[in-house]
Amino acid sequence: MSEISLGLDTFGDVSLGADGQLKPMDQVLRDVVEEAAYADELGIDFIGLGEHHRDDFAISSPEIVLAAIAGRTKRIKLGTAVTILSTDDPVRVFQRFSTLNAVSNGRAEPILGRGSFTESYPLFGYDMADYNDLFEEKLEIFSRLLHQDTVSWQGRTRAPLQNVTVYPPLGQKMTTWVGVGGSPESVIRVARQDLQLMLAIIGGDPLRFKPYVELYHRAVEQLGTPARPIGIHSPGLVAKTDEEARERLWPHYATNFGRIGRERGWGPMSKDKYLAEVAHGALFVGSVETVARKIHRAVKGLGVQRFDIKYTTGPVPHHENMETLKLYGEEVIPMVKDMLNGG
Repeated sequence: MSEISLGLDTFGDVSLGADGQLKPMDQVLRDVVEEAAYADELGIDFIGLGEHHRDDFAISSPEIVLAAIAGRTKRIKLGTAVTILSTDDPVRVFQRFSTLNAVSNGRAEPILGRGSFTESYPLFGYDMADYNDLFEEKLEIFSRLLHQDTVSWQGRTRAPLQNVTVYPPLGQKMTTWVGVGGSPESVIRVARQDLQLMLAIIGGDPLRFKPYVELYHRAVEQLGTPARPIGIHSPGLVAKTDEEARERLWPHYATNFGRIGRERGWGPMSKDKYLAEVAHGALFVGSVETVARKIHRAVKGLGVQRFDIKYTTGPVPHHENMETLKLYGEEVIPMVKDMLNGG
């Protein structure tokens, strides 16, 4: 198995500065651009920027940051993780990515989703009662814009389109993914719209997602749509030793998931739970060899063609993120490819 894409994701987590205080968001955004430019130098395949509208994540307009990154890079693919399509207009989203695809010479790869947070619904005037319909209808519109020169559509959640041509049209093909958290209906939707499946694996053994991969392959066969590459996304951190990686991430992971847990009514995150997730779950945290072996196991076991590591989780300082990128690009990626090729 030689064809594997290995990339990155970040939400622009607000990070700690040298003084131990949280950095202002404008500096965090500049750090993200620097991290992406460094990833390009390292030969990493993809960077995805998550869209959020909260005070712990700096990126609310990923396409603008990606355009800045496009001007600093040559080959790295530029995407999102994810674009919250439900609370945006699919025509405008298509236009922004078509523009990004043009200025980056065909490097745009949006990942569309509903998002794991709900702040954008009241912010942009959408009703959570329409949660399913909003995404279903807007994804259908985006898929038609991607595959058709002129589009007609009518539904419940936006004004109809009648023989519309949207500008700028795609000059080069644009790979488009849909981020899925693990519902069978979502997997089938991806197959039906002839888009690519990106599984967000943020807890538990990654191999438990095997039934969703198998469901996707059954769905495309029954629907007669092409079987396209499948990707997975998981958080992680790489350091020189397993112990250093575990101890480096723990306080930031506890801060991040502690806050989210309080918002959602989860129990507290203990260090034992964290270490169990590192050892047996979806946290790709450890030395170069540990992380490489874990990626190899997940990619080979699931039969997927893409792995993205979310290299920022909580307020990890920028210089530590840069170390993860260096080790991931220079050592983890070559080791994974060697393992997959039988080395």
